[in-house]
Amino acid sequence: MAAFFSTLTLASSSSTMALSPTTLAKTEEDNAIVSRFQTYLRINTVHPNPDYRAAADFIKSQAQSISLESQSIEFVEGKPIVLLKWIGSDPSLPAILLNSHIDVVPFEADKWDHPPLGAEIDEDGKIYARGTQDMKSVGMQYIEAIRKLIASGFVPRRSVYVSFVPDEEIGGADGAGKFVESEIFKSLNIAIVLDEGLPTPAERYRVFNGERIPWSLKIKAVGQPGHGSKLYDDSAAENLSKSIESIMRFRASQFDQLKAGLKPEGGVISVNMVFLKAGTPTPDGFVMNLQPSEAEAGFDIRIPPTADLEALERRVVEEWAPSARNMSFELWRFDQNPSGKQLLAAKDDSNPWTGLLENAVNAAGGQTSEPEIFPASTDAKYFRKAGLPAIGFSPISNTPSLLHDHNEYLSQSEYLKGIDMYVSIIQAYTSYASPE
Repeated sequence: MAAFFSTLTLASSSSTMALSPTTLAKTEEDNAIVSRFQTYLRINTVHPNPDYRAAADFIKSQAQSISLESQSIEFVEGKPIVLLKWIGSDPSLPAILLNSHIDVVPFEADKWDHPPLGAEIDEDGKIYARGTQDMKSVGMQYIEAIRKLIASGFVPRRSVYVSFVPDEEIGGADGAGKFVESEIFKSLNIAIVLDEGLPTPAERYRVFNGERIPWSLKIKAVGQPGHGSKLYDDSAAENLSKSIESIMRFRASQFDQLKAGLKPEGGVISVNMVFLKAGTPTPDGFVMNLQPSEAEAGFDIRIPPTADLEALERRVVEEWAPSARNMSFELWRFDQNPSGKQLLAAKDDSNPWTGLLENAVNAAGGQTSEPEIFPASTDAKYFRKAGLPAIGFSPISNTPSLLHDHNEYLSQSEYLKGIDMYVSIIQAYTSYASPE
């Protein structure tokens, strides 16, 4: 079938003539909303050279169009954080923070059916672009929800801050990490943070009250170098192979629990090998008759908040990289507080925010699933590390999850429906007046 592109058209010229003034106004409003989203998607914020300045200018222009206060903050040169403020009627109450990241991951353009930065709309109403799901949609939905609330005359009791941060896709240290540590952030007096979630092909939106914590592990083996024909005890390659076998057995045990339905994706420890380095290179390959004296492998490890971190580190020391087998290792870990205890947004009455979100989504015609652990890592980890409750939520249902995949898309209808979800959530959050 032929596809049509460019800006959304919700009705043909002939049918437009038959629309009532109210329906026509709604159609024109939706056109404008989607057009603004397309503009944001077309700004190239792809790593490794994201155009943060252009994105920041666009975000500030959107804030100005609805009279929100805005400021651009640079803790690292060239990496602006845009902070918007909607002042509440009682600024003494702790505020709401709506966080999103500006950057997106690279793509292989030749594997896409539409230009990855084109924000083209096909005949089914799907908007194709990098960032439609992860997570330019959410950032714009925050703004559009506030735009609707302001137009309706709603006045929030609590103040609302909206943050657009850089570098989440490469760890977030120079973005949300620096922001949370700053005196500017501490002065905001935040009660609750909303950040990104995940799409779902099901009807119920997914809600995340915690996330797996990333560790990066590099193990190195050393051994006797020599001719490729000789058999050595404890060669570097042999020592590394034994470690990889041990790690893969552990990985299989975790994967078995996931496949059997005993644990959700966010409840198991994932270990995946991401690089393998050994051998003596030549211009067209490797020297094939020389055993190397060193061999290395790297692993991405994601750990649920309930896991025993000390036990896992002992496993690294004793089984995966034992010094008795001429092994060494480097471990980079992001734990949410110095005690090693991971933080979760509670599911009980001590945390009103999850219940408020669920009720607000229901009021807007949606449904949420039981809170779960986010299987990867987001900027929410920095807010949780600071002791704040943070909830991951992206209002994208009936949609396959295509984060970092080819042909990432979001339908117009889902995007527009998500704005209504945030309208209801922001109303509920900012009107909540119980003591902290």
